[in-house]
Amino acid sequence: MSVAEQSIAGAEARGHGFLASSVGRKVVMAVTGIVLFGFVTVHMIGNTQAYMGAEHFNAYAHFLKTMLHGGGIWIFRSILLTAAGLHVWAAVTLTLDNRAARPVGYRAQQNVGSTFASRTMRWSGTILAVFIVYHLLHFTTGTVHPNFDPANPYANFVNGFKVPAAAGFYIVAQLCLGLHMWHGVWSCTQSLGLSHPRYDSLRRGFATGLTLLVVGVNITYPIAVLAGIIH
Repeated sequence: MSVAEQSIAGAEARGHGFLASSVGRKVVMAVTGIVLFGFVTVHMIGNTQAYMGAEHFNAYAHFLKTMLHGGGIWIFRSILLTAAGLHVWAAVTLTLDNRAARPVGYRAQQNVGSTFASRTMRWSGTILAVFIVYHLLHFTTGTVHPNFDPANPYANFVNGFKVPAAAGFYIVAQLCLGLHMWHGVWSCTQSLGLSHPRYDSLRRGFATGLTLLVVGVNITYPIAVLAGIIH
C-alpha cells in the first residue's frame, strides 16, 4: 500500500473522509491552484488590451460585464471565490497539522531539498491575499482609487498605476505571485501523480516558463503607465 493510500485509509478508519487526509487536501490545493493559475493567466492576457488603447480595453471590460447577459461575470467570480476559499482552507489546515505533528522545531534548520519559493509560500500567500483585497477595492469597486470612473475602465487602469505606491505594491505582489506560482505548479503536478524523474525537467521548465510569462507581462503594466507608454 502506498503512502497516499495509507493516509486516506487511516483517515477513513477514524471516521473521516477523503478531505480529512493530507493527501486529499493536497489534491484540493492542486485542483484549486490550477483554477487560480488559469485565471491569472487569462487575466494577464486580457489586460494586454491596454497596449491597444482605450477603445479596445474598454470593449474588453464591457464584454466581461455583459457576457451571458451579465450573469457570466458572477458565475466566474463565484467559481474563483470558491476556489480561493478552498485553497486557503487546505493550506491553513495542512500547516496546522504539520505544526501539531512537530510542536518543537528542529534545533538547526536544514533546508535540504527545499527552495526559496517553497520556504516562503506562507508569506507570499499572505501578501497575495492582502493584494487581492486591495486589487478589488482599487479596480473593481474603486473604493481606494484616486479617480474612479465606472464607465471608463481604461482611465481607471492608467490613473490607478500613476500612483507610484500603488504601482510599487502591484510589482511586489507580482513577484510574490511568481514565487507562489513556480512552487505551486511544481507541487500540484506532484500531488496529481505526475512526478517522475523522466518528466521532472519538463515540469520544472513548464513551471518556470509559465511563471516568467505571467509575472513578466503583469509587471510591464505599471511600468508602462509610469513610463508614459500606456497613457
